[in-house]
Amino acid sequence: MTSIYDAIKDDHDAHRKLLNKIAETTGDSKDRQDAWTEFFNDVKSHAAAEEETFYSKLMQETWGQDAARHSVSEHKELDDLMEELQTTDMSSPGWLAKFKTLKHDYEHHMEEEEEDVFKRAKEVIGKEHNDAFGKRFQERKNEEMGLIEKKRKDSLED
Repeated sequence: MTSIYDAIKDDHDAHRKLLNKIAETTGDSKDRQDAWTEFFNDVKSHAAAEEETFYSKLMQETWGQDAARHSVSEHKELDDLMEELQTTDMSSPGWLAKFKTLKHDYEHHMEEEEEDVFKRAKEVIGKEHNDAFGKRFQERKNEEMGLIEKKRKDSLED
C-alpha cells in the first residue's frame, strides 16, 4: 500500500517530468499536445483528490486551516492558468509565456507542499492512517479522472 505522502509525491514527480517534457517541445506539435493532455488531466484529478482527502483532514486543525486554504487557493490559480492554456493556440507566443508561469508556480506549489505541508500534516494524519489516506486519495483521483470534462462543462455554464 502507498502512503498519502508517497502517492502525492509520486504524482508530483510525474508532473515535474511532464512539465519539463512540455517545456522541451515547440509549437502545436503532437508531442506537446500529448504531454499537455496527460499533464492537464492528471493535475486536475490530483488536485481534486488532494483537496477532498488530504486538505479536508488538515482543515480539522486550527493551524491546518490556513495551510489548507493557501494550497487550495493556489490550486484555483493554477487551474485558471491551465484552463487558459487549454483554450490558447499552442503555437502562439502567449501559450508559451503562460506555460512558463504555470511551470514556475506549480513547481513552487509542489515544493511548498512537500517541504512544509507534509511536515505539519504528519501531526494530524498518524502513521497508522497513512496507507488508508493514500488509498482514498488514489480512489478519489481515479473517480475525478472521469469527471474532468463534466466539471469543465458545468464550470463554463456558470
